[in-house]
Parts: sequence; C-alpha cells; structure tokens
Amino acid sequence: MTAYNREQFISEAIESVCNQTYNDWELIIVDDGSKDNTVPIARSYQQKDSRIKIYINECNLGDYPNRNKAVSYASGELLVFVDSDDAISIDALEYIVQAFTAFPAANFATIVETVDFSLNAPCQIDSQEAIRQHFFKKGFLHRGPGGTVVRRGFFFDIGCFPEHYGPANDMFYNIKAASNSPVLLLPYNFLFYREHPGQENKNKFGYLYNTYIYYKDLMLLPELPLGLHEREYLLLKSKRRFVVNLWKYFRMTGKVTDIVKAIRLAQFGIVDFIKGIFH
Repeated sequence: MTAYNREQFISEAIESVCNQTYNDWELIIVDDGSKDNTVPIARSYQQKDSRIKIYINECNLGDYPNRNKAVSYASGELLVFVDSDDAISIDALEYIVQAFTAFPAANFATIVETVDFSLNAPCQIDSQEAIRQHFFKKGFLHRGPGGTVVRRGFFFDIGCFPEHYGPANDMFYNIKAASNSPVLLLPYNFLFYREHPGQENKNKFGYLYNTYIYYKDLMLLPELPLGLHEREYLLLKSKRRFVVNLWKYFRMTGKVTDIVKAIRLAQFGIVDFIKGIFH
C-alpha cells in the first residue's frame, strides 16, 4: 500500500486488509512524504496489529518508484496492491491464494470482465493466447496495479514496474508480465476502486504522450509473442491513435503548447504524422 496525502481514505483501505478471512498476510505501507494525517492514521493501526509495517520515504519518489520501493520491503510469495484510496472485499486474499494454489505455473493474474471471458472460476491461459486476445480481440490487460496479482520473485525477474511511462507504467508492465508467464484470469472483482479527482488516471496530458511511447517500446520487446508484421501493424495503429488523441485533447483543452510538448516528448515526426493520417 503506497500512500500520499490520503487521510480521507486510508482507514478504509487498511481495514479492508485487516478484516480479511485469510489471516497470513503482511501489510507494507510506504508513505511518500504526506503533508496531512496519513501517517498518524496508519500508525494507529500498526499499534494494534503487528502484521502492519510502515515506512516513510525521505523524499517524494512518485507513484511507481514508490510501488517498487514498497515491494522491496515485502517478504510474502504473492503481491497484492491495495492503494490507500481503494479497498478489497473481505474474502479477496483467500480467493487469490486459492487461485494461485490451483494454478502454480501462473506468475501473474488479472481481474477480468465475465462479459469478455465466460468464466465462473479462475482459469489459466498461455502467453500467446493472452497477448492475441488483448491486441486483436478484446483488450483486457489494462487493469491498474490493484486489479492484478503477481508472484514476488517473478515481479523482480521482469524488472518490477517501469518508471518512465508516467501513468501508463502499469500498461507496459501488464503486457510484459503476460508475455513472460501464463496469465491467471480472475472473474471475481474483489477490488473496490474509488474514483476521485486526485488520482493519477486523471492525468490526461501524461496519458496523451506516454501511451504512444510505451506502445512503441512494447513493440520492440523481444519476448512479446507476435511476429514482425503484426508488430508493424499495431505500431501503425498506435500512430493513428496518437494523431486522433492529439486532436481530441486540443478540442477539449485548446492548449496548443501541450500539443507541441506531447509531440516533442513522444518524438513523433512528420513521417509518423503522415503514416498516422493516411495509412
């Protein structure tokens, strides 16, 4: 559980872990320099439960660097991310442990919509099936950290969360994880995901250029189980999508300076524009 100025929500997040039907857990809370009462609130729970461990960063690391820092303190086999403004169902950990026990070959799991997968129970699919489903049928590898679970050793094996794609770090991470392990599909949505203005997913400018950058880098990932022509096709689609998103962002905000900055940060040239518009 990473935290930054979450005094309004963190009690509910911590209590959702403390109330689990599965008891063999540790809760690592890493505060990223909160200026409110987040830390005192968390410490009040630590005093009552020795399974709760609190760490405070000397300087603000930011979202995904802090997630990686939190994992470095963990000792359990399975990593579940419960953000300090979210909560999980009372039986979430029990359900997760049972699913991973039933499918020991899977190192990575994600919550899926039953409308996309007709499942009544957890199911494992291999990397190629997962990647092809995501890119060519119905995308499902888009859950934030709270909607995924990973084995700790595997998390380090694939290099942890990337830290240079801004709010899109989890998108690159999910697909890289799925490219390196069978994927465990979890049809039970145990996550209570809270919507509020202070979330990173509200960073529309950050998503604007980082979504193109991560996608471009993803097509160069050696372990991605796709052929060269498929990668070229998907990259072309991403160029077209970036041009469309630039136009949508401009219509929404009217900020020409943001558009110019996004194009520069994405290193999106004239040839890319031509391909995005005419192909």
